[in-house]
Amino acid sequence: MELRQLTTAIMWGNWTTEELNSMIESIKFARNQLARRNIGQIRVGDSVEFTSMKTGQTVRGIVTKIAVKYVTVKSPTGLWRVPASMLNPIELMVA
Repeated sequence: MELRQLTTAIMWGNWTTEELNSMIESIKFARNQLARRNIGQIRVGDSVEFTSMKTGQTVRGIVTKIAVKYVTVKSPTGLWRVPASMLNPIELMVA
């Protein structure tokens, strides 16, 4: 199912509170699994990028600290505390 179709089905479906709560718990579980997978692949010093929830812009930086669910990323605009599930590793081109 396409993301737009899924979103529409959830928004306009005739769901019970129990069904909606089950969907929410499933999404939380999937997000936690993604965060664990990302944290297992990221090391201090790695280059990463993420989309800022504040500005909507892509931010690139270097991992400076890894916690249980959050990663501290140093970018030209400052330090960011980012959920691990939002990070994408990148490879910097060396000239």
